[in-house]
Amino acid sequence: MPFISEPAYQHGSPARIGVLAMNLGTPEAPTAAALRTYLAEFLADPRVVEIPPAVWKLILHGFILRTRPAKSALKYAAIWTPDGSPLMVWSRRQAAVLQGTLGERCKAIGLPADHVKVELAMRYGKPSVASGLTALKAAGCERILVLPLYPQYAAATTATACDAVFDRLKLLRRQPAVRTVDCFHDDPGYIRALAARINDYWIKHGRPDKLLLSFHGVPKFALDKGDPYHCHCWKTARLLGTELGLKAPEIQVAFQSLFGRAEWLKPYTVEVLRELGRKKLRRIDVVCPGFVADCLETLEEIAIEGKKEFTGAGGGELHYIPALNDHPAWYKALGDIAWKHLGGWLDAPAGAAERALQAELAKRLGASQ
Repeated sequence: MPFISEPAYQHGSPARIGVLAMNLGTPEAPTAAALRTYLAEFLADPRVVEIPPAVWKLILHGFILRTRPAKSALKYAAIWTPDGSPLMVWSRRQAAVLQGTLGERCKAIGLPADHVKVELAMRYGKPSVASGLTALKAAGCERILVLPLYPQYAAATTATACDAVFDRLKLLRRQPAVRTVDCFHDDPGYIRALAARINDYWIKHGRPDKLLLSFHGVPKFALDKGDPYHCHCWKTARLLGTELGLKAPEIQVAFQSLFGRAEWLKPYTVEVLRELGRKKLRRIDVVCPGFVADCLETLEEIAIEGKKEFTGAGGGELHYIPALNDHPAWYKALGDIAWKHLGGWLDAPAGAAERALQAELAKRLGASQ
């Protein structure tokens, strides 16, 4: 097997640490051609569609890629921004802020601000996993933290992100040390960030009759085979409900984005929306805790189509509460998650950690007087 050429080694250059922040991906444009390219890669992943490859290939290329791209392009066009895909816009901002956050924390313990380098990669599309790892290697990163931006672990998201990383590493002669973040569904900072996002919205717009938590669905057989995604979603919901002080009648869980004819995790979001509409609820708010950045599934499937389902069934108002996106509490939580998983890799110069601790204690003491 041929190996990828290694970057030229520079003697005396300090080793750095890399963070590869990963999200799902997005087409490059809201066009049928761009969607065909994107969906061909996405739907060919055996982690995403668990149908015998020979059978699925015929279905994918014989029917789906002939009909779905044009329909999906219209949906993307409805949410596209002047800066491009919302998922890409928010993901780039999150990676940039994470770079700054880690840089400040490195300086606080006596390390250079650029000791940790952050790169963004998409599992499908661009920027690719290959380009992200190449950039980190070129920057001298000998240790890499893979940070999939999926709070709840699922084989179809987190696992396939790691698959792509390790497939690329197979081609390297000098592989870096690698760590992966498998989930953060119950991370206190993440839960607080969700609650802050919701409370901020309620301060401006008032409270609803019900808060609906809509998670992306997966086939039920994934749960039966041991995928923890379903349990992770419910734990996030329970912790968030506690943080918000809500009880069962005020908060509900559902699963969206069904695909194919197999049974998926229930209850289905679309059916819940219709049921709540038939009950003539004055207003429901929907938040999607599984998405840290707004995308097609939140902005089109919930904010546009979901609203039609609810109001069409007789409901009043449906308010979609935006994803974490650029919320300050999420930026802090993201930095904390990365920093925690970098523990043991960040060796401060002798005495620097002690000086930083003394400075922090002095600061707190001054504030308390």
